[in-house]
Amino acid sequence: MKRGFTATVSHEGEWHVAQCLEVDIANQGATEDEALTNLAEALALHFEAPTATAVSKIRRIEVDVGAR
Repeated sequence: MKRGFTATVSHEGEWHVAQCLEVDIANQGATEDEALTNLAEALALHFEAPTATAVSKIRRIEVDVGAR
């Protein structure tokens, strides 16, 4: 499934920086096209379903959060 996103592109030093406006993800490249390609790859990885490499333990902890 494809989904569209809006990105800003700025030039910072030697790099072009592409930042997604809907999701807090950014990437860079030597050219504007490369920055946008790298951003698209980062977004695709962000939305990829996670795969566990090890079984995680779920634990409950208690923390004092009241005023002293």
